[in-house]
Amino acid sequence: MTAIAAPRPIGTGRIRLVDYRRRSLLMARFRVLLIGLGFLLVALAALMRIGWLGMIQPAPSETSMADALLPPRGEITDRNGVPLARAFPAYALWFNPNAMDDGGAPLVKSPEEVARALHAIFSDLDVAETAEKLRSGRATYLRRRVLPEDANRVMEIGELALELPRETDRHYPQGSLAAHVLGYVRDGRGSLGMEQVLDDRLLDPRYRGQSAALAIDVRVQGALEDELRAGMRSVNAVGAAGIVLDVDTGEVLALASMPEFDPNHVVASDLTVSDELAQQGIMPPAFNRATNQVFELGSIFKPLTVAAAIDAGSITDLSRRYQADTPLQIGGHRIGDSHVIGETLNAPQSLIHSSNIVTAQIGDELGADKLRQYMVDLGMNERPYIEIPGRGMPIWQAGDWSRITGMTVSFGHGLSVTPLHLASAYAAMVNGGIWRPATLQRIEPGNAPRGRRVFKASTSARMNQLLRMVAVYGTGRSANAPGFRVGGKTGSAEKPGRGGYRRSSVVSTFAAAFPMDRPRYVVIAMLDEPQGTVASSFQRTAAWNAAPMVGRLIPRIGPQLGVLPDESRDIDLTELEYLVASGMEEQ
Repeated sequence: MTAIAAPRPIGTGRIRLVDYRRRSLLMARFRVLLIGLGFLLVALAALMRIGWLGMIQPAPSETSMADALLPPRGEITDRNGVPLARAFPAYALWFNPNAMDDGGAPLVKSPEEVARALHAIFSDLDVAETAEKLRSGRATYLRRRVLPEDANRVMEIGELALELPRETDRHYPQGSLAAHVLGYVRDGRGSLGMEQVLDDRLLDPRYRGQSAALAIDVRVQGALEDELRAGMRSVNAVGAAGIVLDVDTGEVLALASMPEFDPNHVVASDLTVSDELAQQGIMPPAFNRATNQVFELGSIFKPLTVAAAIDAGSITDLSRRYQADTPLQIGGHRIGDSHVIGETLNAPQSLIHSSNIVTAQIGDELGADKLRQYMVDLGMNERPYIEIPGRGMPIWQAGDWSRITGMTVSFGHGLSVTPLHLASAYAAMVNGGIWRPATLQRIEPGNAPRGRRVFKASTSARMNQLLRMVAVYGTGRSANAPGFRVGGKTGSAEKPGRGGYRRSSVVSTFAAAFPMDRPRYVVIAMLDEPQGTVASSFQRTAAWNAAPMVGRLIPRIGPQLGVLPDESRDIDLTELEYLVASGMEEQ
């Protein structure tokens, strides 16, 4: 009998296959879910890390990288990027009396022996003073800024107490150039000049690696200092000052005071002098005569008075004549000239021959109140506008001016200002009549301050002719550099002292602008107490010392500033030449 197999359930294998596939799909989905959760956790961790770095941890990247790679104090450059002040790594010589761990004597040799050994390396180191520091047992600096080769020689002395820590020092690669503009750094902080003004910015980590550009042009600065130094020495002056100013922006392209100092090696004598020397008018080298010392600048004010009179309408006819051969007696005061020029003079002639008598009459007709207001508008009653801290306060008569004050100020007496005051005033007189503050910060093209109007444009145009006349025919002839169309005025004033003016002490100044057919720059050169020498034909007045300095300076700086000599161009002087020639012929 044949066995019959039991029937298999229909679809059993297919059901198992479907279950297997379902389990596989679920497992795959579970794995995908695990991977997704893993990525999500990684993303959350990254986001938490970013949030912690940005919100909780103090940003380490800026500080640590900057500290490691960039100097702690920013660089100062001139307007063209030439470095004027920069930081560099250096050694210092430090006396550490606790260098010996056993508590023994800090020095193996005697303080005197060590001091002499250091003097052999650093010749300017005082032996007695250094020995006293070593003997005192106090930790102290013996010297800053030690060169590597000198550091090696110090180590050869064999004294553990003489340590040589690495520091970041301030270096002025141009030496004493523009020292009064820059100032210096001591113990990490800026002193005097733009080092003090820009101190916070130069130390700010946000500006690491960025230089601060000044308006100064090292080429112009070098030429100005060279001419001032040579001029001062040739006439044995106690000091000198000079400024080159852009008349359209107020930028100071050069500013110098003599004698100078080296900001790389500032010593006590650079900063102070004895009371006796100060009473004699001798200032320390770090004192800035250009911005901080006030002077009665004399005849250099006469063009400003004539400009004010033309502008206010009290001079309407330049051919009008004023008596010039008799001194003026006003309330017990006598106003006279050094010599008789002629019976009468008109305004152009009074500037050419620098007549006090005629200028006083012009100032008197204008009126003391009006002249005073023009001086206020020119900033003569306030400290000069510039960034550096050393700024002298003018000696200015408060309240209303008397008649005699107006007359004396008209020819530059009774009012004491700095050479920078004068530079800004002359810039306003020649640039179309706009006064702008002087600045040592570089101004980008098109960003010059608007300033304030002092003179009409027509007044400025007339004064450009008159200043050119003085340089061609008057006391400024020795400044008339061929092809540069120079205009300007001399000023020589006795310095006040006990009991009145000192006839043996004068301040001589020349204020110039060029080129006068389109003035672009003002140049001021001043000598403090020049003497009559062979170089000045034994004369002490500005026509013989300050004006020649400007005559040598302008050909040096003109081409560098884009002003080339051109003897085929000039401002039209035909009308004024006729007035000057015809007036003198009548006498």
